[in-house]
Amino acid sequence: MDLKLPRPIVHTPVGSYRGLRAQDGNYSMFLGIPYARVDPDNVFGPPIPHKFEGIYEAVDDTSRCPQCEEFYNTITGTLDCLHVNIHVPNSATIDNPLPVMIYIFGGKFNFGFADRFIYGPRFLVRHDIIFITFNYRLGPYGFFCLNTSKVPGNQGLKDQVQALRWIKKNIRYFGGDDSKITLEGNSAGSASVDIHLHFLQEPLYNRVILQSGVTIHRVLSDPDLDAPLKLAKHLNYTTNDVNDALSFLNKIDPLKLIAATRDSSVIVGPCIEKHFEGADNYITKHPASLNTVTRKDVDVLIGINNDEAYAKMTIIEKDEYEKTDFVSEILGYFFEFQNKIKLLDEMKEIVRLFYYGDDVQRADNKRPAMNLYADFNFYSPIFRTVRKYLDSDVENMYFYMFSYSGERAFDKDLHKISYTKGGAAHADELGYLFDISYMKNRTRDEDMLIVERMTELWTNFAKYGNPTPKPSKLIPLQWPRVTQDKLPYLEINTELRLGSRPMHERMSFIDLLYKHIGHYRRWISKD
Repeated sequence: MDLKLPRPIVHTPVGSYRGLRAQDGNYSMFLGIPYARVDPDNVFGPPIPHKFEGIYEAVDDTSRCPQCEEFYNTITGTLDCLHVNIHVPNSATIDNPLPVMIYIFGGKFNFGFADRFIYGPRFLVRHDIIFITFNYRLGPYGFFCLNTSKVPGNQGLKDQVQALRWIKKNIRYFGGDDSKITLEGNSAGSASVDIHLHFLQEPLYNRVILQSGVTIHRVLSDPDLDAPLKLAKHLNYTTNDVNDALSFLNKIDPLKLIAATRDSSVIVGPCIEKHFEGADNYITKHPASLNTVTRKDVDVLIGINNDEAYAKMTIIEKDEYEKTDFVSEILGYFFEFQNKIKLLDEMKEIVRLFYYGDDVQRADNKRPAMNLYADFNFYSPIFRTVRKYLDSDVENMYFYMFSYSGERAFDKDLHKISYTKGGAAHADELGYLFDISYMKNRTRDEDMLIVERMTELWTNFAKYGNPTPKPSKLIPLQWPRVTQDKLPYLEINTELRLGSRPMHERMSFIDLLYKHIGHYRRWISKD
């Protein structure tokens, strides 16, 4: 990097990039660099290489892949979106390479974007790491799963792999250490990291951080092979030929297709692909059916928030909440009872008694449903994933529980829920890792203490594979690793606390439930 120029320029084998100097810190930004482009002849298929001549003006990170975004429920985006954003401290040079953190955003694989609106890098790059985000295709463009060689599925995940390949190949020219690459994500982004651990054999990263998401959460869906037919019909084009429907949808305005997906009953997401010779297959088995992960030589930081379902349950209206049978929904989703009606009724009663006791479900006490939903959808899958990593001989793993709730709580703020109520909801930790654009004035002392602690722990892990290589004034302890017989964890709050095996009673109950009816487990039976 030539730091003598008014604006920084980086020369790589695939092109030269002129970025911007940050106004809020000692770092440079290279924004909106194309790592690939969508094939106009098959917008639902593999991307193609991006070629350009001259110097690319890497100054704009606002591109978003087509989606209905979560903040204002607006339909937005363009297929010219397969971009990476690289934030480089001024201390980085080819001779002084810095560790790299790559963040995969969440959003249920249907919405999300990589720009600084949420993922402001200032808090992280001041710890002398290079921070990278990227876009990948979402919704029907990323996750049509059609059992055809042309559109086998999971293209959004394959976009992620292409971005990782681009970064691995080129980050050294930005002053990055390509032997210290940490792959990180939250929610669906975290589940993506877990998927790559299971299926990506290339050594494109060395460490992983998984925040509240794994693949045995509600991630993989049964493919809707008729999705193109349904969406074409919704757009007033009727055909019985899937390829004909695809040809029509290939040419349709992407925003119209996203609107049709939102307004119809079509659900798209990651899936188990049918294997095709010569096709770019990725997920060909359900991860729950695999005893080990592919990548075992990685350092792992994984964890949960202590009140994952708080926001989700809080925003449900009273009438809807009280008429919803959450116990039946949970059991029906995670287990396949088939004709075992008596067993299903027995399990409903056992689960209901465990979580509700003699209480009825009522809206003035949503705590039982919060625990029920969080246990099955987050905590149990994550703890079972920790066990799988251990059984796969992953030796260097740390577990955390984030429990702080302050003014920068992301999910509560999004849903206009007071931060003074409940614990840390799903994704609340994002406000303490990122300089979120609309939270710049939220600088209470307690909040900024959590920012300092979170970013030091996370960047220490990226640098050393150990979040607490030595005690400091800010973090006056040493965080022990997870082992085969012990599950220590660090609780992150205004007071740091070391504990062991969180929520062990609830998790033991679910483990017993799985052992009792495990042979009816939905994912295994359908694999």
